Amino acid sequence: MALLTILRYPDPRLHKVAKPVTAFDARLKKLAADMAETMYDAPGIGLAASQVDVHEQLLVLDVSDTSKELRVFINPEILWASEEKQIYDEGCLSVPGVYDGVERPARVKVRAFDTDGKPFEVEAEGLLAVCIQHEMDHLKGKIFVEYLSPLKRNRIKTRMLKEERELKRKQA
Repeated sequence: MALLTILRYPDPRLHKVAKPVTAFDARLKKLAADMAETMYDAPGIGLAASQVDVHEQLLVLDVSDTSKELRVFINPEILWASEEKQIYDEGCLSVPGVYDGVERPARVKVRAFDTDGKPFEVEAEGLLAVCIQHEMDHLKGKIFVEYLSPLKRNRIKTRMLKEERELKRKQA
């Protein structure tokens, strides 16, 4: 397994729409394992392939307290979302150190495939529902800061660009 590089907002590659996975092979299993290792190392609770510059519909997540309940979703689709909404403070490995409230459906039903190509369905609520929807947004090229006001979004973008410049200066 290997740690992958996580793209940072406002990298334009984060806005690329992911393509459906068509081959359930050893490469896909390795990618899922590498993504899981990267997510746990970050540390985070979810990671979409788009965030590691692989534009395929694959996401990994683990919202457990023990970090021992890895879930892999390939070609996920929301079958149903509740009318009831909830606001959660969301963060993102591509926007480190930034957290803000995002309103999403409180419950969702999702269909996806595992790494062997076997279909499954999950009904989720709470943090799991939020995490699934957040990561699925990445597959559509959308980042959680896009739910925020233009003022907040511009402040975050400025902050991320400044941090990137400072990091490059220290590495030089």
